[in-house]
This record gives sequence, C-alpha cells and structure tokens, in this order.
Amino acid sequence: MELLTNERISLRALEPEDLDILYKWENDTSLWENGTTTVPYSRFTLYEYLKNYSTDIYQDKQLRLMITLNNGKVPVGTVDLFDFDPFHSRAGVGILIDKPFRGNHLATESLKLLTSYSFKFLHLHQLYTHIPEQNSISLKLFSNNGYCLCGQIKDWLKTEKGYQSIYVMQLLNQNIP
Repeated sequence: MELLTNERISLRALEPEDLDILYKWENDTSLWENGTTTVPYSRFTLYEYLKNYSTDIYQDKQLRLMITLNNGKVPVGTVDLFDFDPFHSRAGVGILIDKPFRGNHLATESLKLLTSYSFKFLHLHQLYTHIPEQNSISLKLFSNNGYCLCGQIKDWLKTEKGYQSIYVMQLLNQNIP
C-alpha cells in the first residue's frame, strides 16, 4: 500500500460510505464542462456502481481511487485511470479535487502517486489526458508534472458558450520527472 501513500494523502479503493460525496461531485454541474457528463446521476445509480465496483482494471478497463487525507481519512477528491488498454500499455487520467481543498498541492501529490502506481506497478508505457483549452489550472498541473502537449482537437466540447477545443497531453514512462 505504500505505493499509494505519501506523507499527506492516500489513494484508496471506493467504499460504500463514499456514496454521499460521489453523489455531490458527480452532480456538480459546474464540473460538467470539463468532461462528458450531460445528465445527473441518481443516488441509486451510484449505489449500484459502488456495489458492483470490482477494482479490477483489466476487467473494467478503468480504475477510480479516492484521495484521502491521512489525518482523519477525509476524502478530498478522486483520480481515475480510464480507457485502460493493456495491449498498448496506456490509460487516460482524470482528477478531481473538492473545492474546499483546492490550492494545497493535493492534485500534484495525487497525480504523482497515480503516475508512480501506473508506471511502476501496472508497467504502463504512457498516460494521457484531454483538457479543455480554458482549464488553465489543469493544463498547468499536467505540464508541471511532465506531460507534453501533443495536439489540439477543435470544437470538441459543447458548452453553453459554444464549442470548446481540448488539448491532448501525454506522459511517456521514460519521461517521469
């Protein structure tokens, strides 16, 4: 478990008691512009998700981990590996830090732990992420953690202000900072 822990935080599997916080985060419409969520999640849907969650990345092709503070195990966010492709040895990365905990370098620490786990334990060759062009905080986070800008996809996300392009960023295993 040391692979998923540092001095301040731990990454852990989802637990049934995470239902309320996941419900809050998944239904926060201010976050929807940064991803592909278009409808709210019911409490029952999230309950079923937690009940059936297997943590087998090879079966599910994804892994969601809770970010918790070590002093009290307070959940402060989630990190995700998605679109896991064992043949090509890659996965997408997503991260969410709850609003009250932002600005404390928790995203950086979480990303470093997830990267270490992905490269040292899962032996992935690469991680990638798609970031909306207006999300300067995430662009800075991934850039500061060794991700390279690979390209831009025009008009990828539809928002209330019109279409928004995204940047594709990538980190290869040999580029670990």
